[in-house]
Amino acid sequence: MAQSETTASKQELNKLEQETAKSEKEKTQTPENKRKAQQRNAPVNQQSNAKNDQVQKVTVNGAKQTDTDVRRNSIAGKIVIGREELDRDGDSTVGEILKRLPGVTTGGRPGRGGDVRMRGMGSGYTQILVNGERPPRGFSMESLAPDQIERIEIMRGPVAEFSTQAIAGTINIVLREEFHPKDTDLKLALGFEQGRVAPNLSITYPGQIDSLNYALSGSISHNGQQDESITHKTEVADSGQVNLIQDQIDRTRRSSSAIHLTPRLSYRFENGDNVNLQPLLMNNRSHSNSESSIDQTPQVIDPITQKAPVARAYSSGNSESTFGRANLNYQHKFEDASKLTMKLGLGLGRSESNSVRTQFALDGSQLNLMTDVNNTRDTSWSLGGKYTTPLGDKQNLAAGWEIENSHRNQTRISLDNGLPQFIDSGDNLDANTRRVAAYAQDEIDIDAQWSAYAGLRWEGIDTHSTKSNYVVNNASRVVNPIVHAVYRIPGWGKDQIRMGLTSSYRAPSLNDIIAVPTISPLNGPTRPDRSGNPDLKPESSRGIDIAFEHYLKGSGIMSVNLFARSINDLIRRRTELVDNGKGPRWVNSPINIGHALAKGIELEAKFPLQEFFVEGPAIDVRSNFSRFWSNVDDVRGPNNRLDQQPTMTANLGMDYRPSAQPWSAGGNINWTPAYTNQVSDTQTSISGVKKQIDMYALWKFNANTKLRLSASNLQANDFTSGSSLYVNGINYLQSNRSKTYTVFNLRLELKI
Repeated sequence: MAQSETTASKQELNKLEQETAKSEKEKTQTPENKRKAQQRNAPVNQQSNAKNDQVQKVTVNGAKQTDTDVRRNSIAGKIVIGREELDRDGDSTVGEILKRLPGVTTGGRPGRGGDVRMRGMGSGYTQILVNGERPPRGFSMESLAPDQIERIEIMRGPVAEFSTQAIAGTINIVLREEFHPKDTDLKLALGFEQGRVAPNLSITYPGQIDSLNYALSGSISHNGQQDESITHKTEVADSGQVNLIQDQIDRTRRSSSAIHLTPRLSYRFENGDNVNLQPLLMNNRSHSNSESSIDQTPQVIDPITQKAPVARAYSSGNSESTFGRANLNYQHKFEDASKLTMKLGLGLGRSESNSVRTQFALDGSQLNLMTDVNNTRDTSWSLGGKYTTPLGDKQNLAAGWEIENSHRNQTRISLDNGLPQFIDSGDNLDANTRRVAAYAQDEIDIDAQWSAYAGLRWEGIDTHSTKSNYVVNNASRVVNPIVHAVYRIPGWGKDQIRMGLTSSYRAPSLNDIIAVPTISPLNGPTRPDRSGNPDLKPESSRGIDIAFEHYLKGSGIMSVNLFARSINDLIRRRTELVDNGKGPRWVNSPINIGHALAKGIELEAKFPLQEFFVEGPAIDVRSNFSRFWSNVDDVRGPNNRLDQQPTMTANLGMDYRPSAQPWSAGGNINWTPAYTNQVSDTQTSISGVKKQIDMYALWKFNANTKLRLSASNLQANDFTSGSSLYVNGINYLQSNRSKTYTVFNLRLELKI
């Protein structure tokens, strides 16, 4: 498993062990070394014999660092969310956990998941890793059970060890890794939404056989949901004439089930080498039924299809996806404390879906029978290596390489009354992608106040696809230098200032590059053809981060983080009227449009109230506020921000833990205001306010038995969104209102 390791935490612990091996070195230990020893939580207990000439007996206890310690000791900015925080609110999805973190927002309506965004930037700017590796294509973080996660690492700036496809930052999900042979964790949960019960069972069974450690983890779940939304569309000419008014109500019932297996095996050889194997297997199935009613004025015949407008539609669909990934890591330690790590990864993915939609006119006559069958296969393999060596006792040098190859085959058949809806029946594709990278990084403690990190990463991506006469080749090469530094303020306790100058990039998605042109039979500005762009270039970014971190005497922290990102070759999808030789058609495709600047401020405060009021209640406060700005040069303002970027987001949470009591309780308010984005000179998108109130209560029967009751989205406000498009003197306006629901969860946690 690849994990980012800082020199500060590793070297100082090794140095402390060497210095305490002999009493003479202990006597000559400098004040700075003593300060760092305390900072790294590696206390040294010494027991001496009464006789002066007898060698002292020294015991070194390497206490495990807390999440706050890891954050403070890392040179590149990192936030760590451990098991305590993962369990605290009783969340059922990873997105519900991440939404409370500084600068993190989620797309979509509350309770239904969505893409995770750091610093308000849309999908693709935030890098998602699992155990430091890129997950299989098609992997969804929402499909991963929180009980199978050991910790989540949030890295605001890129590092050379990981891919620098992280303009907004990186979220690294580390699966369960610790082994406690005496404890088997068993969690039984029941979720309740709209009278539907969602059971969930999770188990982790650890053990040891000689030099083999293992942890067998898995979960199984079932869920049922119902959604309802209302969509209003209008088409208004410049003259004020209303060409169309349409109201649509959609109701959907959905059931899903999932099985996740995340075992881990680790074997240590007599010479200290070790091998780790961690497979990940996920299977998700769902079935849905929906009905739509459409009220349209005027009721006129469609000039293209010569059919009456749709008044009612019924749909049903099934989907199943299976993803598997196996990571094998081998680590060898040399006598000079150097380490060599080799990695091998294999991945398989399969997803199948089918749907049937029947549409009827107002008089009840059937208009269309539409079917869609989609089969996708993904295979991948990766190889990598990393060599780490200390240079003295204050510097750590590392270099590594990676090769990743993936193949996707997708077949889609879409029929309308038995005839193909699109040319070639849709987005069929067969593509290969190869990514090669090499990097070097150096971490150094310059003196008592300064620590620094310098890294350089070269990365190349080649994409190739062939289908009939449609051939695509796309290649990109990037070189990204990275510098981070930490300054510990003399006389300010643990307070410090972080600085970072970084370069990163965003590679175009596979479909944006190679998607075969999809022809819309009802071609128009709101129903355009869709196509990829084989000439797309990756977005490149130069960034700066400056942060001040104030660590309280207890376990609290207050921080201010400023960031800016200058982005070149920005990718946007545009709808344009194009003459393809057979006449003009509206086509939607991605293009590089130019430059954008994103910046913001992130504030965070976490502390026990008794830190300031000794006689106050035992309340822990968690709060953060983030403000974002961005400007896209080639789009007229106002609101010409990056796509899907809100103006701000905030969280306020409290946990009450009375002393000598077996219970505790807490809650959180998550808020993102409504915002409007100017997507292009003629198109805008609107997102309504999102406010979620979550609460929980925990009862500890004993050290091995806990009962947790949680409620998410207590207020359950409707979620609104909309868009507008102005083309050829006509305004196309659309608004949507979707219901959200409160979800209750009762969970019994056992250690056997």
